[in-house]
Amino acid sequence: MGEEIDGGNVLIRSLKDHGIEYMFGVVGIPVVELAYAAQAAGIKYVGMRNEQAASYAASTVGYLTDAPGVCLVVSGPGLVHALAGMSNAQQNCWPLIVIGGASDTNQESMGAFQECPQVEYARPYCKFSARPSSIEQIPLFVEKAVRYAMSGRPGVSFLDLPGDMLREPVSEISVRWMAKFKAHSKPFANPNAVKSAIEVLQQAERPLVIVGKGAAYARAEKDIGHFLEKTGLPFLPTPMGKGVVPDSHPQNVISSRSKALSRADVILLLGARLNWILHFGLSPRFAKGVKIIQADISAEEIGNNVPADVALIGDLKMIAFQLSSQIDTQKSSVVCKDQWWGELKEKMKKNKEATTLLCKDNILPMNYYRMYDELCRYIPKDSIIVNEGANTMDIGRIMIDNDLPRHRLDAGTFGTMGVGSGFAIAAALVARDNYPEKKVICIQGDSAFGFSGMEIETGARYNLPIVFVIVNNNGIYNGINKEDWTDMVASGDDLTLTLPPTLLLPSARYEKMIEAFGCQGYYVCRPEQIGEAMSKALAETKRPSIIHIAVDPFSTRKAQEFTWLTKSNM
Repeated sequence: MGEEIDGGNVLIRSLKDHGIEYMFGVVGIPVVELAYAAQAAGIKYVGMRNEQAASYAASTVGYLTDAPGVCLVVSGPGLVHALAGMSNAQQNCWPLIVIGGASDTNQESMGAFQECPQVEYARPYCKFSARPSSIEQIPLFVEKAVRYAMSGRPGVSFLDLPGDMLREPVSEISVRWMAKFKAHSKPFANPNAVKSAIEVLQQAERPLVIVGKGAAYARAEKDIGHFLEKTGLPFLPTPMGKGVVPDSHPQNVISSRSKALSRADVILLLGARLNWILHFGLSPRFAKGVKIIQADISAEEIGNNVPADVALIGDLKMIAFQLSSQIDTQKSSVVCKDQWWGELKEKMKKNKEATTLLCKDNILPMNYYRMYDELCRYIPKDSIIVNEGANTMDIGRIMIDNDLPRHRLDAGTFGTMGVGSGFAIAAALVARDNYPEKKVICIQGDSAFGFSGMEIETGARYNLPIVFVIVNNNGIYNGINKEDWTDMVASGDDLTLTLPPTLLLPSARYEKMIEAFGCQGYYVCRPEQIGEAMSKALAETKRPSIIHIAVDPFSTRKAQEFTWLTKSNM
């Protein structure tokens, strides 16, 4: 018969065999023992305070390391909470595996504790959702979950494990153990399509390259950099495409984003999608008749919203290499005309002048630009930046430079608020294990922080030196000042009928929260206080800290800048 092994240990051994390093979760019946087994097998387990944050963290590991993180949840409500991170990962195209405990199979349809059809619940948010058919077959399902999560366009896999399947033993020799999944060779695009792409770029009057987070995930930074150096083309990064080519690069035209998009006659999309972030590729944000060269790992994405004149289907790293090589083969350069560069540089200059004026404004409370101008002086250049919120994120995208790939994490394709704390915890773990000197700075609006604020205890528990910067404008989009708040409360009116729906408590002191966990908090209301607070926070090597910065409740972004919203006048 051989030695016996229970289903839980079959699962954990299978995950370990496929190179899984990190697991995040909230334990309870029937998965408590799984977390212990994961630790015993050498998988790092991080106990979070909410399954949403756990799923956000696990998906971040997938993006930063190119190997899926695992989110472990209890049955029923645990999975439902994790659906937020699953949907976010699926939209971002990040690899993630979610393991959900389930009620015992002999209690199905009897109203068991936290019983629900979890495979069906998860399926809309996954590439693969299934329950293993037996303990012996668990490794087969784990291999499939890893393969689906990592192959082609990355995404989410869910495995449903009933409690009795986790507890019951079987003979170890009866288990169908699987070899480690090996990623397929990276696919090249059709060479004829690559040749056509270069020909279209050569004929362009106003070419533009857009670099998306798909290029960041593909580790295509070196090859895209070579291509841009050879061509001299202007490029525009999407929010999480920042850093694939350094923001400081002279061909970066992010500060003339609207002009570049609306005037370009040929656009090369490198791992970016024509969704709401890029205004669907439609007029008036884009020029009518603009030619699109679309490079993507997913054939289904080609031509979405706007037909592609040239389709480059393959791995972004391979495609960028092909484009550079094709220029050498055709022995004719792609030239960006001086007139086009002149238009872009003129707009860049005007926008920079307008931003500079806002950065020099010393009226208190600070506006966002003045705050960021001071804050960025103290952020180490190689920091991993987590940035979320409404104005906090929109303006941060412009003000914070990223010169390294995969060093900016924000609300992403799904526009999900509340991701910051989970993202930061995962980033801090990956940094600690691979780049111990690297700092993680999590800059959130007060509303965004509120979604997962208790995760600061998780950071304290695991000795993660995250610098949480809470930019407080007393509300969602905007709030009111303390004086107006006091008057409204004193009026005696029913506050549920009178307080603005966007309002948050103006007297909140968020930095006090982290002091409850033995860590240091700082309150900042003047620009000159930012440097001292940042210096102290960055000097901490084992504990998280909070810097709470008060800004003008009515401060907002410049009207011409990119907005995450497409309809609201907020």
